[in-house]
Amino acid sequence: QVQLVESGGGLVQPGGSLRLSCAASGSIFRIAAMGWYRQAPGNQRELVATITSGRITNYADSVKGRFTISGDNAKNTVYLQMNSLKPEDTAVYYCTFRFSDGRPNYWGQGTQVTVSS
Repeated sequence: QVQLVESGGGLVQPGGSLRLSCAASGSIFRIAAMGWYRQAPGNQRELVATITSGRITNYADSVKGRFTISGDNAKNTVYLQMNSLKPEDTAVYYCTFRFSDGRPNYWGQGTQVTVSS
């Protein structure tokens, strides 16, 4: 089993920054990729950013140039640095880990990010 614990969410004013963290514990081996998704009320969960074990990153168009995903394999942790936040970034943010051995993806419990003045 794998447990993912997210932190770093909160309330921030437009234009502000937040850094999300997601630490994995348990049966951690052969990580293929890590990522962040978000879900706003009434919307489907959508991709925010992913990073592979080879450090290849992918971003949603809506966050390119503002968000940066990074990973620390030694700490089994993935980060999401969010700058120039907008009200439309308000959502619950979920981290996810994908492994190379075919196990289902694991998901964190979600952390609320609210961008409002």
